[in-house]
Amino acid sequence: MSYQVHVQLDAAPGEAARRATDLAACGIDGLFTFEGQHDVFFPLLMAAQAVDLALFTNVAIALPRSPLHLAHSAYDLQTVSGGRFRLGLGSQVRAHIERRYGATWSRPAARMRDTVRAVKAIFEAWEGNSRLDYRGEFTSHTLMSPYFDPGPNPYGPPPIQLGALGPVMTTAAAAVADGLLVMPFNSKRHFEERTLPAVERGLAESGRTPGDFEIIPQVIVATGRDDAELAAATTGVRRLVAFYASTPNYVPVLEVEGWQDKQPTLAAMARRGAFPDMSALIDDRMLHTLAVVGTPAECAARIRDRFGSHATQICCYFPGYDISPANLTELVAALHA
Repeated sequence: MSYQVHVQLDAAPGEAARRATDLAACGIDGLFTFEGQHDVFFPLLMAAQAVDLALFTNVAIALPRSPLHLAHSAYDLQTVSGGRFRLGLGSQVRAHIERRYGATWSRPAARMRDTVRAVKAIFEAWEGNSRLDYRGEFTSHTLMSPYFDPGPNPYGPPPIQLGALGPVMTTAAAAVADGLLVMPFNSKRHFEERTLPAVERGLAESGRTPGDFEIIPQVIVATGRDDAELAAATTGVRRLVAFYASTPNYVPVLEVEGWQDKQPTLAAMARRGAFPDMSALIDDRMLHTLAVVGTPAECAARIRDRFGSHATQICCYFPGYDISPANLTELVAALHA
């Protein structure tokens, strides 16, 4: 199985073009951003003018934003990139929505369905296919005068993908979005036993087939070609796995593997600020189950084993360490093969 490979554009807007060029030289197929230390859209705007790669948000947090804001950002990036942009949306968790974004939290899956439908309705109006008259449960859009209408996009409206982990949000993604961005804290068993059946339910709801819907998994990768590189990579990755495992929203993944009892302990440690000590609770079996670890060639083989033919694109995530250009090039080549 050959995969397209996407990696994170981990740069501030002013550095994004140079960083994108460096990453493109490693043979990757696309770049994604997430809501971290910088705006999720601006780095992609800079990269769009520097490289000829797929570009997408993975993910832009939708609940604090108006669907109209999302539509404008996506439409403009689609134009600047020459049709290479995809709008990846996510809901985040309650604490971040209320305490970091200062927004309102309620029924996230239902609100995400509403947001995706609203953005698509706005796109349809701009494309000239219908009058804007979207009346949803959480948002309504019924006014679009010519002064505010950008008109049809020369490359068509961008696809909308939805980030999800749990069965309710995954079903929502398959029902209303164009693709699923599988969250990185995952395992082969959880993907097969929880994610894929939820996708089937959503597709049945929308009357679509698997061919109408993209599944793009994200996987945590610890890779190196010698002991020193692997030690640095596994140290960084183990810390992130511990952090993810402390979060209640990720308990379903732990449950599938029988490790749900570790979450309360890790959560208590996180509340105390004992982050350096949390890694000790992630043994090698957990690490290798929830991430992929090894040489670039070994990691490529393990990614294939985890996702098989259910995906044709992979997002590789290298948290807590700097992957060398040589190792990234080798990993990409192995996944392309």
